[in-house]
Amino acid sequence: MGEQTVTLAQDEKSMHSFVRHLLKDVRALEYMLQNEWFESDTIRIGAEQEMCLVDKDDFTPSIIGPEVLEKLSQYPWADGELARFNLETNLTPRVFTGKCLSEMEAENMVHQKTIRKQARLMGAEVVLTGILPTLRKFDLSMDNLTPRPRYFALMEAINRQLIGSAYELRLSGIDELLVKHDSPLLEACNTSFQVHLQVTPDSFVQMYNIAQTLAAPILAIAANSPIVFGKRLWHESRIALFQQALDVRTTHDHLRERSPRVSFGSGWLDKSIMEIYKEDIARFRVLLETDITEDSIDQIRNKQVPKLKALQVHNSTVYRWNRPCYGISENGKPHLRIENRVLPSGPTVVDEVANAAFWLGAMTGMAARYGDIREQISWEDVRDNFGKAAKFGIDTNFTWFGDKKIGACELILKELLPIAREGLKLRKIDEKDIDKYLGVIEGRAKAHMNGARWQLRAFSKLKKEVNRDEALAILTACMLKQQDAGKPVHTWEMPQQSDLKEYGPATLTVEEFMETDLFTVHEDDLIEMVAHLMDWRKIRHMPVENTKGDLIGLITGRMMLRYFANGKTVNGTPVTAVRDIMIKTPLTIDPKANIVVAMKMMREKKIGCLPVVQKNELIGIITEMDFVRISSRLLERLADRKEEADNLKAEMKKAKRKGKE
Repeated sequence: MGEQTVTLAQDEKSMHSFVRHLLKDVRALEYMLQNEWFESDTIRIGAEQEMCLVDKDDFTPSIIGPEVLEKLSQYPWADGELARFNLETNLTPRVFTGKCLSEMEAENMVHQKTIRKQARLMGAEVVLTGILPTLRKFDLSMDNLTPRPRYFALMEAINRQLIGSAYELRLSGIDELLVKHDSPLLEACNTSFQVHLQVTPDSFVQMYNIAQTLAAPILAIAANSPIVFGKRLWHESRIALFQQALDVRTTHDHLRERSPRVSFGSGWLDKSIMEIYKEDIARFRVLLETDITEDSIDQIRNKQVPKLKALQVHNSTVYRWNRPCYGISENGKPHLRIENRVLPSGPTVVDEVANAAFWLGAMTGMAARYGDIREQISWEDVRDNFGKAAKFGIDTNFTWFGDKKIGACELILKELLPIAREGLKLRKIDEKDIDKYLGVIEGRAKAHMNGARWQLRAFSKLKKEVNRDEALAILTACMLKQQDAGKPVHTWEMPQQSDLKEYGPATLTVEEFMETDLFTVHEDDLIEMVAHLMDWRKIRHMPVENTKGDLIGLITGRMMLRYFANGKTVNGTPVTAVRDIMIKTPLTIDPKANIVVAMKMMREKKIGCLPVVQKNELIGIITEMDFVRISSRLLERLADRKEEADNLKAEMKKAKRKGKE
């Protein structure tokens, strides 16, 4: 869960003191490695589970994480996360053998049951997903940062490193997302299921390079994060979103390279884990410090195992997708782990453990089959595979061993599953567990269906039936229902409108409901051209903006009719440009306003649209047709509820008559 007692450096003296401890920790770690202090006779696995809290009625983020955690204070495995709508649990480290996988699933299910019970008492539900579909940009304001000194310090430290004026998200998939944000809290979009594998110092280089090689196919089959702010983007959008959320770089007119703190790495590991730690110290400035009373070098001299707190703190601020970890086992011996940060949260606990089993088995099987993975595939192909897997998920075509081109499902079915099975058998994993969890992966590959592909298909279907906001709510409600059933994702059915029992648009803000795909004109445009645009696109209201995107006017269909009916004149004077007929000061509304306020404003002012403006910039539009759609959906739901009630009454009468007979 990381060192919590960290702060920003108060002054140069305290920072220098921390860095001295950091350098001592590096020397101490090198000494322990060279002198074989590390545990090597036991291999353990572990995991961290992140999750989202949502309102039980509308399935939007529920910011009660700290309050739920307070009620769970008797459970040491429960912890908070960066945002108030997230929680995390730590699973017990287990020896990698026997029934460890089914025990991991059982423990996680108990944790989930305990948290869900408490959350429901407070009006919330728990959803396992890489990125919550109903998450909105304004949910990521600093007001929703979990109130812990560590998180405030981390946000401030990253902000201090920012070169540009804002954090930017740029992602393209079926849709496109181009947006700025004022803090690194964008990171809180992501939730994952982080799996740890203990490795020996002698095998660390081999195993780490295998982990890098396997990251792409593991990611492809496990992808579960395709929707961000209602946009269909990468199959595993976490990968790009996490990097961009913490990316303090900006564009320049030169070619100097700067590394992001979230990365896949820059090349193969060659001789030792120390290469990673030294590179991360060399590339990335220290962001945080902590009080350190121990001197790791003195402890080494006294034959004591140091905690390496300075190294741990710095390592926690550099986010490799396969992260090296140092720890101390219960027997007092130090150990090394590889933390797989690639795997998303969800879709179900059984899916997550299946992902873990596949990765753990493939890691072990690859190590037994290949001495040095670098002889089979180039670093460039491994890195390229990872980027493609994040974008295309289960649809990815990989460059594999021997420069072979192969699809994700074929690679998994024909090559990686047999290797994973072999690896699990080498660890003497229970046969039933092997069949169960690898069977889930096999089922996904054969059905060509994982969480990301299911979400994309489901959301695309729903968007044709209802508005975007309701589609996202239905999607999340269906995910929760399927998770409660515990069925692996490749067996899930497509969502139905009935999966959402209630829909309350009255709680929405304008920002959640407005149309953002806008057609606009400029004040010097030809009026005839505007008429054609409105006809072609069936638009009744055309905003007028300047070159900076600021709203400066509005054209309506009624105005166009009046213009042409009057012989293309205004008060008898011939005119040709938009500026001559537009409303120069149209009524507007703020994106944070309630949708009911917008409806009331349009009704009282007898207008057919409201441009949505933020700091003079046009960012969306609300029209009367949007409210027609809302009303029709509410009427349909009322009719459905009446029909259900009538059917229930009929069944009760029938049962009553049958009882009398």
